[in-house]
Amino acid sequence: MNAVNTIEQLRTLRLQGMAIALERQLSQPAFSGASFEQRIQMLVDAENSHRDTQRFKRILKNARLKVQALPEDLDYRPGRGLEKSVVAGLLGCAWIWKQQNLLITGPAGTGKTFLSCALGLEAARHGLTVAYRRTARLLEEMAIAHEDGSIGKMRSQLMKMQLLILDDFGLNQMTSRGRADLLELLDDRVGASSTIVLGQMPVKEWHGFINDPALADAILDRLVHSSHKIALKGESMRKLKAESGQ
Repeated sequence: MNAVNTIEQLRTLRLQGMAIALERQLSQPAFSGASFEQRIQMLVDAENSHRDTQRFKRILKNARLKVQALPEDLDYRPGRGLEKSVVAGLLGCAWIWKQQNLLITGPAGTGKTFLSCALGLEAARHGLTVAYRRTARLLEEMAIAHEDGSIGKMRSQLMKMQLLILDDFGLNQMTSRGRADLLELLDDRVGASSTIVLGQMPVKEWHGFINDPALADAILDRLVHSSHKIALKGESMRKLKAESGQ
């Protein structure tokens, strides 16, 4: 069997990484000096790397992050309430493996969405499944899912996300069904996955915003328990970037 047939068989078997690596080995004389075992190991490593890359692309596409924020682009200027040591710990993703939550609060424009999306991107780099949703829009979609009978499937899909980012919590009043759906969503995730919630109002005001004492107690019990908290401060980052011409 010649090399061309071997490469085609690798592609047929969906071993794209190995096929690409074998083509590279055959086209570059430097590889001829490597032993058989070394060349096989290179092919296996290439396949693993290719699959990791494809998984990352797939996770990132499905995540629907609002902004493509890179962790290395986070702004730690004084007065923002963003500590490098805290962010470094979060970027390690151990809190996600432990099924803990993260609550990010602060005025509009202080970088809540950028920070959450940077953490979501890093989680994707670690191979963790991620989903970004605006809270009000998600509750609207769940209300529609109740009507068309797809709510069970939707809840199952959301439950499988190892990290769920809920943005703009507290901007829109919730209906009674919305409060119940939020409780069910968070209850499904307790001890199974992690949630980031972003809101302009301080966490201490969330109970009053929910406007139903019993459901507020239940929601906050599932959300605040075992959670990390970041309170961003300072001027709007959008305003500062506009003034600096970025």
